[in-house]
Amino acid sequence: MAKRLILCNCSGTQVLDSGALEAATGLACSKVHSALCTTQTDLTAKEIASEDAIICCQQEQRIFDDIAADIGVPPPAVTDLRDRAGWSDDPRSKIPKMAALLAEATLNSPAEKTIDVVSEGICLIIGASDVAISAAEKLAPILSVTVLLTDDAAPPETRAFDVIRGHLKQATGALGQFQLRIDGLQQVNPAGRGDLTWTAPQDGGQTECDVILDLTGGTPLFPAPQKREGYVRSDPGSLPAVADAILEASQLIGTFEKPLYVATEPLLCAHSRAEKTGCTKCLDLCPTGAISPDGDDVSIDPMICAGCGACAARCPSGAITYDAPSPDMVFRRIHTLASSYRKAGGGTPRLLVHDSDFGREMIALAARHGRGLPADVIPLEVPALSGFGHAEILAALASGFADVKLLLAPTTERDALDQEIPLAQAMAGPEKVALLDLADPDALCDALYGADDAPAHCEGPILPMGSRRQVARLSAKALHEPDEVLPLPEAAPYGAVLVNTDACTLCLSCVSLCPSGALVDNPDMPQLRFQEDACLQCGLCANVCPEDAISYEPRMNLADEALTQVVLHEEEPFACIECGSLFGVKSTIEKITEKLAGKHSMFANEGAARMIQMCDNCRVKAQFHSQDNPFSGGERPQVRTTDDYFSKRRDH
Repeated sequence: MAKRLILCNCSGTQVLDSGALEAATGLACSKVHSALCTTQTDLTAKEIASEDAIICCQQEQRIFDDIAADIGVPPPAVTDLRDRAGWSDDPRSKIPKMAALLAEATLNSPAEKTIDVVSEGICLIIGASDVAISAAEKLAPILSVTVLLTDDAAPPETRAFDVIRGHLKQATGALGQFQLRIDGLQQVNPAGRGDLTWTAPQDGGQTECDVILDLTGGTPLFPAPQKREGYVRSDPGSLPAVADAILEASQLIGTFEKPLYVATEPLLCAHSRAEKTGCTKCLDLCPTGAISPDGDDVSIDPMICAGCGACAARCPSGAITYDAPSPDMVFRRIHTLASSYRKAGGGTPRLLVHDSDFGREMIALAARHGRGLPADVIPLEVPALSGFGHAEILAALASGFADVKLLLAPTTERDALDQEIPLAQAMAGPEKVALLDLADPDALCDALYGADDAPAHCEGPILPMGSRRQVARLSAKALHEPDEVLPLPEAAPYGAVLVNTDACTLCLSCVSLCPSGALVDNPDMPQLRFQEDACLQCGLCANVCPEDAISYEPRMNLADEALTQVVLHEEEPFACIECGSLFGVKSTIEKITEKLAGKHSMFANEGAARMIQMCDNCRVKAQFHSQDNPFSGGERPQVRTTDDYFSKRRDH
């Protein structure tokens, strides 16, 4: 069903041309209203009666949803034209930018993948008695509360909730499935007259809970504690902070939908082979500790994963991909924005990538109180800024954007971006990619205004399709001259394998462990081949090489030879002295013969020494016919028949 745009100029504070938008987008437009969220709500109800409506105002989405509920229709789709385009001091036409934003808004996004998390409200409060007991009294009517006291206080008189004392030694899990181990565990002994007492301490106590309220004020129980769902932490010395934490904990009961942020393909993982470690990029970056080694690959706990996207941005093989949304959807959005902007008559746009919280608020404040965004700056909102890596940046530049800027939030994980941005700059040019670490909307406007109009940096816009590696290579080829070789920073996922031919013995251990098939052998002769575009620079081949003959050169080779196999090292094969068939490496056989023939007890005589220079078949034959044949046995006993048996009895 064709979408229909519902336009509102927000009390005349922005200019909207319905005819121009219809021509630019191909979508039907309503007349331009002025107060759909206040005095014209009756018109709003009429406009959203059809389910194909898109209201071009995001600020008052709550009101539009309420109106839809009142008239019995599904909530209308909304998109923000005002803050991102309409409210701007740039005198240039806003139609190309609005057309691009509306084209992106009409893309069909796949449904988010989720898993249900059940919390029954079993809450463990940890802290000193003066603050933990008070918090428990407030939460006990709502949650099933147990207090773990960390001081030497006497047991409280109340029995409205359980109180224990001890030292928390280990905590794992997330909302709905925390597991804890407590040493020195003491419980309240409710029996007897007088003050309540503690039981004798015991080590190794284990318990489970759904929610943890940490009021200790000490070291967090988990890495990146703000990202661990179900773990609520507060400064015990701040009454407002404690009150906020109690309120947050009280809401953590029921069934929740946990997004599945990443998808994995273990067969592509280059973490380990034959107990040799290779790539550890995701393990080094994960802020929550959700990733752990699992044999040759890694496993990701979806309950702990907070969806920062750092692992997917840095994964060299595509074994981990961000799936909320998928890379394919991000590439489609980028291409749609660039192509729609040009189709509507725009020149060369610039891309501003931001998150859905801090970045959206910064743009709204800049539009309301400042100059707003320039007419050629197109904002792209992503759920995980850390997951917007070099492949996405290159795809944007090769799709026709003049440059790409990422607006950091105070909570953005920087580790992945600090490696991805230099990589993107090395492949596209340092002036084309930048991070904006700003907290002032006016500073954001200053950083975006005043830039000279720049042409696109590629011969023709590409259509970004395929895996992230394929898109990155395709984009780099579009941005540079053919056959160019781009030097890249250390730890880049592209590059060449360098072999010291003087040290290499062609044992081919590297071939057997290469996870991507970049290193291959030749079954017809001693030869090591290499296909550069498949190399992940994971480090496995260098780690397994017994001669330390392998090193790396991070680079992006845009020549077609990178797509084919080239010979890194080869030697002359040895001809079997019996049958003449080729086997092994001549130099290796000769070295072994020189070291062992006549010098080792197993090869002391001439016949045994000759076996070193035989192929497998001839060596077996020679051993079989030798005097001390290891394959021979004693003389086989005669078969006894029935007649032999009776004959022996007659003789006796």
